[in-house]
Parts: sequence; C-alpha cells; structure tokens
Amino acid sequence: MTTTTALIAFALAAGILTITPGLDTALVLRTSVIEGARRALMAGLGICAGCLVWGTGAALGLGSLLAMSTLAYDILRIGAAIYLCYLGARLLWRTRQAAPSASARAPAGELAIGDPAAATARAAGAPAAGSPAAGSPAAGAPAAGSPAAGSPAAPVSPVAHDTTAMGWFLRGCLTNVLNPKVGVFYITFLPQFIPQGADVLQFSLLLAVLHAAMGVLWFALLVAATRPVARWLARPSVARGLDRLTGGVFIAFGLRLALERR
Repeated sequence: MTTTTALIAFALAAGILTITPGLDTALVLRTSVIEGARRALMAGLGICAGCLVWGTGAALGLGSLLAMSTLAYDILRIGAAIYLCYLGARLLWRTRQAAPSASARAPAGELAIGDPAAATARAAGAPAAGSPAAGSPAAGAPAAGSPAAGSPAAPVSPVAHDTTAMGWFLRGCLTNVLNPKVGVFYITFLPQFIPQGADVLQFSLLLAVLHAAMGVLWFALLVAATRPVARWLARPSVARGLDRLTGGVFIAFGLRLALERR
C-alpha cells in the first residue's frame, strides 16, 4: 500500500465514521440550535481535540497500555459514564426549571389587562400610563446600532446560557478524552492504514490530524445546516423537547458505557 493509497482509504473509512450519527453529532446539533453557532463550533472543536489527544496517545503507544490494563480502562469507562449521565441529567433538569418560568412570563401587552385607563388609552391609540411614550422606541424593539438591529438575533432558548464558548470546548473535549473506547478505536483502526516502511509515529499522527480536520469540517457543515431553521427550532416548546431528547441520548450512552463488559 502506497502513502497516497493509504491516505485515500483512511479518508473514506474515517469519513463514513465521522458522518455516522452518534453522541458527538447530537451534542453539536443541540448546541447549535439552543446555544448558537459559536458555542456549537467550539463544542465541535473540543470533540476533535479529544480525538487528537487519543490519536497522539495511540501513536506514542499509550493506547496499547490502556488496552492491556483492565483497571485503567475501567476507571476511564466509569468516569466517562458518570460524566455523560451528569450532562444528560443536567439538560433534563434545566428543562423542568425552564418550563414554569417560560409559562410565567406574560407578553408586555397583557400586563395592562384589567386596567380601565390602559384599555381606554389603547382604544384611543395613545400609550398607556407607564408604557413607552409616543415617539420613543417600542418596547422590545432593538435600538439603532445595537447588535440586534438589522441582523438576525441569536436563538432564544428557555434554557439559560450558563456555559461560555470555552466551556463548550471543554465539554466536547471531555466527552472524548474520558471515553476509553475512543483510545481503543485508534489503536485498532490506525495501524491498518500505515504503509510498509513508513514512520509509524509520524504517519499515525498524520492520520489523527486528518481525522480531526474531517471532524471540524463535518461539524461546521452541521452548524451551517441548522442556521436556516434555528429560529423555529429554538422556540421554547421545541427547544425543551430537543433538550430532553439530547439529555436522554447522553444518559443512554452513559448507562451503556457503565454496563459494558470487555
């Protein structure tokens, strides 16, 4: 197998694995719709960084130690299972908190219901007492020069944005770094595409970088694909449903990892 043939074969195999729906895809899609494109891209970069960590470890021979050590594998496996279940439970809990707060919010126009003076003012077309004065910007309208003026607003979610973009990078990275199955995957997958006579360390690192680059491209395409429908998907009821679905997926993956036997 020549170097060119090996790279083409690896790109095809890794490409199929990259676009196969799984935990990483669910995380990026959910983050794109609920948290916005920037956080989703950072989560995708974190996932790919986790792949690079394991790819580098496999190239240096650390992955072989993991495959041979049952204790090390189990420690990482249980740690990953706990972390995934924590993320899933947090999503589910936050949707329960968001539901009552969303229903408690009333539109601005409904606050004056029952106030005769306000009703009379509305009928006459005049602003009610306590409402924005005539000629002033309407309530909720973006001021000139503000980020929302003339540009689409970020998706609004009933779930509070309590995680920074860097936090999403770390979250994406940890979902892979804590998963020993990713390390075992690399030590069994990469050697098949190393041509005879090639430097094993350098070529393994090259394949890991190629895989990570393909992942970044795929996640960028996913984020771009969700932008046209992000506003609709980020409606409170839809967003809560998406968070519940994603939280359930995370918990299912975590339980599956915890109950797995080598």
